Amino acid sequence: MTRPGGPPRQSPARLFLRFLRFGALAWGGPVAQIAMIRRELVEEERWISRERFNRVLAVYQALPGPEAHELCVYFGHLAGGRPGGFLAGLGFMLPGFMLILGLAWGYVRYGIAGIAPDGLFYGFQAAVLALVVRGVVTIGRHALTGPLLWAIALATFAGQLAGAHVAVLLVAAGLVFAAIRARWLPVAVLVAAGSVCVVLLVPGLRERGDATAAMGVLATEGPSLLRLFVAGLMAGLLTFGGAYTSIPLLRSEAVVRGGWVTGAQFLDAIALTGVLPAPLIIFGTFVGYLAGGFDGAIVLTAGIFLPAFAFTLVWHRHLERIVDEPRLHAFLDGVTGGVVGVIAATAVELAPDSVPDVPAAVLGAFALAILLRWRSRAAIPAVVLAAGAAGMLLRAV
Repeated sequence: MTRPGGPPRQSPARLFLRFLRFGALAWGGPVAQIAMIRRELVEEERWISRERFNRVLAVYQALPGPEAHELCVYFGHLAGGRPGGFLAGLGFMLPGFMLILGLAWGYVRYGIAGIAPDGLFYGFQAAVLALVVRGVVTIGRHALTGPLLWAIALATFAGQLAGAHVAVLLVAAGLVFAAIRARWLPVAVLVAAGSVCVVLLVPGLRERGDATAAMGVLATEGPSLLRLFVAGLMAGLLTFGGAYTSIPLLRSEAVVRGGWVTGAQFLDAIALTGVLPAPLIIFGTFVGYLAGGFDGAIVLTAGIFLPAFAFTLVWHRHLERIVDEPRLHAFLDGVTGGVVGVIAATAVELAPDSVPDVPAAVLGAFALAILLRWRSRAAIPAVVLAAGAAGMLLRAV
């Protein structure tokens, strides 16, 4: 029963089961997931006021990481302290994690033919490209509000295609935009020039030019667990503008620089996640399993979600004050503008694997048209599954 003036105090087991149910119903991406949480905990049970919910959501929208997951940790923290926040976040992510882990196991043990009919992944991969392009359109519509942000997006687009590290591009985009907004033009020029020099001169900050894994050749040695954890942590810390940002970040580490998985396997990971009740970013679990088995899946997933847990359980009270800082807003606006360019470049890089022929390109175009017009929570899984069915028909002809 809800107490006046605050959320109910609930046992750890009840909190975990409550948010486990949320996770099992988490279809349709972050907008649908946030709407579900708001409807039950704010509108119906009145854990907090609508005004406070809007302020909390604004905090997490300004931070990296999956917003719906961060909200679950926040509500769990309100009802059960830090242990409650941890259990709520764990419960929300667990259904998707277990499902994608099982699919990854079957994928490795039996191969594509063992878990799916011929042509299913052919259609899935075309739908993935449509999902990524929709991400560019959706984020760009809100993020690119002026010529300067368009210029930043174009610069990061070119930088991504030239092989610059995604993290360097996004941090530079935020710093340059913040410096220009503050009228520190010499600082903006120095940051831009310095970023170019860092990418060119520092080993490891430029992607491999041969991109062997993107062509289907895996590295001879798998990554260490530490490197997998760091790759996940980087994705968790730099995922601005939604989980779509994690796609170029993890692709850079896992496909282009590391060669842990092939480009086709990476696309399969995203496609399978799209039909599950889970945050899209959980596709990292699949990538981690392919790269390092069960241990690899655990550590890469832990790296991705660690910031989302930490922001709420450790720093939330301070973050509510920090996000009111105008200069931080300018930095985040610049990062988000950079995100648009990076994701757009990733769409270009994914295209050869996603649409290898004209029928796949037509299928992807139809999927994109539907995704841009259909805003239901069922849109993503329905379009991915329909594309898979169409792929089977095309292969049967």
